[in-house]
Amino acid sequence: MDPEGKRPGLVRRESAGTGGEGEGRYLDGQLLIAMPVMGDPRFERSVIYLCAHSAEGAMGIIVNRPAGSIDFPGLLVQLEIIKKADQIKLPENAETMRVLKGGPVETGRGFVLHSSDFFIEDATLRIDDEICLTATVDILKAIARGAGPKHAVLALGYAGWAAGQLESEIQDNGWLHCDADPDLIFGDDIEEKYNRALRKIGIDPGMLSNEAGHA
Repeated sequence: MDPEGKRPGLVRRESAGTGGEGEGRYLDGQLLIAMPVMGDPRFERSVIYLCAHSAEGAMGIIVNRPAGSIDFPGLLVQLEIIKKADQIKLPENAETMRVLKGGPVETGRGFVLHSSDFFIEDATLRIDDEICLTATVDILKAIARGAGPKHAVLALGYAGWAAGQLESEIQDNGWLHCDADPDLIFGDDIEEKYNRALRKIGIDPGMLSNEAGHA
């Protein structure tokens, strides 16, 4: 997390896709689904929620890769938000909150994807009507005291693309994309998210091959 309470370092385009050659180009607020041809083990079978996408590049959070042995209550203790003895007093949504490997960039920094019922002025990025991103420690404090968003996941790190890089990877059939589904983002069935995302766009995971086309 950003202990200084700064806004996430993201620039969200205001009106891209409203006309001209940029129309339909930007995918923020959508899900990326990795194809077998991707060839990068860091993103194998990954489902990524795109938080920002513009002519300057893109940023997203992998939503189907758990962060191993790290759990949310333990992280709160590590960040000195709560004392170890207070872990048993946490509200249920804090006890069960998922910690994910959000991507290979800035893996020591935390990003909370959450429902839009929670907002911190100058700290929360509203991605669409349902999903927001907050990268300050204040949201963790709110969750710990039961005043946070109804739905949330904490991701360590993120996936980033330079200008034009994501577009190139999509053209090379590295990614499919589809509308975001809050249940795919916040759901507990992490192992099934990849197959569910493929089925959402009408693809049978068992039939997927390196020769599959792109959406």
